[in-house]
Amino acid sequence: MKFTLSTMLLFVALSVQAASFPLRLKNVAVKKAMEELRQETGYSFIFAASEMNVNKKVSIDATSLKEAVEQILNGQNVTYEFKGKNIIVTRKIANRSVQNRSNVQSHVRHVTGTVTDRNGDPVVGATIKEKGKNNGTVTGIDGDFSLDVSDDAVLEVSYIGFVSQSLPAKGKMKILMSEDTESLNEVVVVGYGTMKKKDLTGAIGTIGEQAIAERHSTNLSTALQGAVAGLSVTRDGNAPGSTGTLRLRGVTTISTSDPLVIIDGVPGDMSMVNPDDVEQISVLKDAASAAIYGSRAAAGVILIQTKRAKKGDFRISYNFEYASQRPTATPEFVDAVQFMKMANEVRYNDNQSGGRNQSYSQDVIDNYASLRAQNPDEYGDTNWYDEIFNSSAPRQTHSVNLLAGSDRISTKVSLRYDKEEGLYGNLNNENYAARVNNDFHFSKFIDAHVDINFKKSKSSNPNFSPYGYNLSAALPPVYPARWSDGRLADVKDGNNPLAWLSYDAGRNRSDNNHIGFKGEIDIMPVEGLKISIIAAPNFEWNHRKTFNKKIGYTHLESPNIIAGYYNATTSLTEYRNKNNDFTTQILANYTKSFGKHDVNLLAGYENYHYKYDNTSGSGDHFELTSFPYLDLAPSDYQSVTGNAQEYAYRSFFGRVNYAYANKYLIEANIRRDGSSRFSKDNRWATFPSVSVGWVISEEKFMKETHSWLDQLKLRASWGKLGNERIGSYYPYQASIDFSQIALINGGQTTSATSASQTTYAVRDITWETTSSWDAGVDIVVLNSRLNFTFDIYRKKTSDMLLPVQIPMFLGYNNPDVNAGDMHTNGWDMEMGWRDQIGDFQYSAKLNLSNAVSKMGNLNGTVTYTDNGNRITREGTEYQQFYGYHCLGIYQTQDDVDNSAKLNNNIKVGDLWYEDISGPDGVPDGKISAEYDRIPLKSSLPHFIYGLTLNANWKGFDASAVIQGVGSQWARITENMATGYKDQWYSFPKNIVGKYWSADNNEEQNAAAIYPRLTNSNVASNFAMSDFWLFNNHYLRLKNITIGYTLPSVITKKFFVDRLRVYVSANDLFCINNCPSGWDPESLDTYYPIMRSLMVGVNVNF
Repeated sequence: MKFTLSTMLLFVALSVQAASFPLRLKNVAVKKAMEELRQETGYSFIFAASEMNVNKKVSIDATSLKEAVEQILNGQNVTYEFKGKNIIVTRKIANRSVQNRSNVQSHVRHVTGTVTDRNGDPVVGATIKEKGKNNGTVTGIDGDFSLDVSDDAVLEVSYIGFVSQSLPAKGKMKILMSEDTESLNEVVVVGYGTMKKKDLTGAIGTIGEQAIAERHSTNLSTALQGAVAGLSVTRDGNAPGSTGTLRLRGVTTISTSDPLVIIDGVPGDMSMVNPDDVEQISVLKDAASAAIYGSRAAAGVILIQTKRAKKGDFRISYNFEYASQRPTATPEFVDAVQFMKMANEVRYNDNQSGGRNQSYSQDVIDNYASLRAQNPDEYGDTNWYDEIFNSSAPRQTHSVNLLAGSDRISTKVSLRYDKEEGLYGNLNNENYAARVNNDFHFSKFIDAHVDINFKKSKSSNPNFSPYGYNLSAALPPVYPARWSDGRLADVKDGNNPLAWLSYDAGRNRSDNNHIGFKGEIDIMPVEGLKISIIAAPNFEWNHRKTFNKKIGYTHLESPNIIAGYYNATTSLTEYRNKNNDFTTQILANYTKSFGKHDVNLLAGYENYHYKYDNTSGSGDHFELTSFPYLDLAPSDYQSVTGNAQEYAYRSFFGRVNYAYANKYLIEANIRRDGSSRFSKDNRWATFPSVSVGWVISEEKFMKETHSWLDQLKLRASWGKLGNERIGSYYPYQASIDFSQIALINGGQTTSATSASQTTYAVRDITWETTSSWDAGVDIVVLNSRLNFTFDIYRKKTSDMLLPVQIPMFLGYNNPDVNAGDMHTNGWDMEMGWRDQIGDFQYSAKLNLSNAVSKMGNLNGTVTYTDNGNRITREGTEYQQFYGYHCLGIYQTQDDVDNSAKLNNNIKVGDLWYEDISGPDGVPDGKISAEYDRIPLKSSLPHFIYGLTLNANWKGFDASAVIQGVGSQWARITENMATGYKDQWYSFPKNIVGKYWSADNNEEQNAAAIYPRLTNSNVASNFAMSDFWLFNNHYLRLKNITIGYTLPSVITKKFFVDRLRVYVSANDLFCINNCPSGWDPESLDTYYPIMRSLMVGVNVNF
């Protein structure tokens, strides 16, 4: 049996031990009297909240259970019945009992049935009403109901937290209810607490467990792509164990813009969370929502709440999933004959005096097929992609969940195992995850919670990656991968990637472990007040070994003679690090309602301490190549190093929420933080926020709209947030570096240890601060079927840390000081629709957002990244592309002779750059990096969107997730658009027939989209310019899933409550603007995005 968070809004459903009478209470609320009766007798009330006034005052003087129940329910117009230890309360309505049947004029039928959620668990207390009549009931403890209705009746089924339904009455009914994630009464996790969705005044996005489960992702961060407006998740490839990069409402600062992640109330790492364990994720987007986290919340906050068992739960579930993964796109390269032709063209373009066939004779090119047939060892035609990479990579997931809940103790245990293999060289990654969440109810005054979580990640991979700047798939096809006798070919002096990827070359193995604890005691001394004391330590220990083995290669003609070595020596490097953090919190929450006033107060204290310790060692010139242990290396080739860091913060915070008549809402937060990163004079700072809401739909003048308008709310907020995650743990302290130097003493060279200060200490370094405002509107109409949310915001970050230039003769690196600011403007939009037609339920949810992050006053500081190809300076976007403005491809010698050039090697067919400026501020007749480069296009994503579709019908379910980026500029790199790199790499097939060539006619060259083939002038042609930029927008089918739940009448014969089978696909297709063979999220050198086709089964016992 399952109770959701929303159940707490409807039921008091707890039970304890033995009865104790008489029971005497004076002038207490009904809900208080029910709780007292539960404490004394173990009997629990189950009722629909709409049927009872639980705030009504009653006095009890009872000597028996029946007498107490009747006094509690007196004047409520309800009736009750006992079912076990539960008291089922229903409204007194006509035509409910058997004796009323004779009064009905029309034909009457008797309807029975059960109501369950999508997991097959009973929904207790759901309201069943006959449409248009005063006739109904509620479901019992097993989700069952019975009702006499007219012959053509339609039943209305409702329960807070679930989507309401209207169904034709049948003799025996099985009603499946779907959780309503858009309900106004949905409980949303906020900082250090929860609130109803309808009472929020800040900008908060939520993702439920169903939305996460539908993504079928092994990593939680990538499951969030396209899930929340304003949240951008980017993947730099899709290697086993990889995660996504999260940005919330653009870039906030040039240091770190990672959102703060809070797991069950304490700071944590999202990669440590099993996606199956997540019940809800709240994304705090504006200052009003995030200010309660103060100095760490400038980039937003992501709150993760894990699942817990409820009273009455008892079930075991098992889920298995197997997937086959293939790249969404693979680059293709030319075959051997085309390679030789293009290699000759490169040589001719760079040295025309050498003739047309400087690398390969025309005879070899014309007769290559026959030559290869006669001697494949000398004349190769290798598809290196097929040789290096597997056709697919399998992935499997096993997970087990156990939930058990009683009156006193509730426990949820989850276990998960993931194994993901790679595309090459026995690359694999394994994850083991476990979580145990325990809840203890000692009395009405004391509760306790004890949680334990564990994760272990193991990976094994070659020391060589075939991805990177020198893409192994781009090796020249004229080299064979293997000789006909089975040996690996030498491939130009030992450059065969198959050897590097083999076990003989050594392995890189890692073992990462995390274990976390959380203990919480809740004390409720008086009604409405809860005091929580929390302690949460986390421990990590990691170990990595990189073992490179000395292996030789042989030439074709001398199989028994070592011609050279892939690795010249056998070496080993080991890394061992451990870190731990400890969070302690004391929280006091007080809630009070009186008349039309609702007040919630929060006060808290938090202390956090983090420590990191790293040790590494290395050894070289091992004689024994099968024993990777450092002590076996010669002592002269052993080395060891290590370092340690720690920091802490301490915080005091508070929040006030006030609502009047459910119409006028106000929230104020304040937090005072102290951080060890700053000197004692600058250690403390205060971060406030305030937000207001006006629920216009509750006004009297909106009364006529109540038939279709559920809520119309305006929101506004302002707040100041901080950022103390500025890279260094000790930026205000001078640091000393130790090194070995050589000294001459008495004519003898000796080694000595030296020490020098390399960092200039700036003691008044302080917090970066971000002030932001937000204005939004929430609209819910048509009985919560259609909802719409829109926010507009502006963030300004001040006192950003920037490196300031100081004279070189001082001998220090440029110190960081608080010297810059930037601002981000943007908007978010979400809208959703859900409905039901008979047994068919469906929903759609769309989100769209955009943010522009521009630099303000940086006090003259200019920062270059990406080898100088991106710039961050006043007036630009963050890391905006920076380079030349290209006028096209030179078509005639006159154009070359009469234009400014980057160098004297420019020829017809090369790129033509605009002369923009010079030393005097006007064009100077030459192209120079100093005066002619300008900011180009934005490198950041814009117009981020996601669309989620769901449908259910008679046991069948389907879902689809579409995600994409409307605009993001990217660069075409050398691997995509040129060849013969380092004078031997191959050429991408997609440029064939599309580049400028002396063999083309004028019309063909005018239509060319790539410059001429060249090696000597490739640096000029591939200098950063807008010629190589393209809009990397895309639309991706992130996931599609189709499932079927077998009828319970079949599964229960095999002692199975619920059995669901499904097929699913991730990254099935992508509409994009990339060059052929490349994926928009995995450009050039990254491990590819993988398309997954999977089957799965979920079994509940």
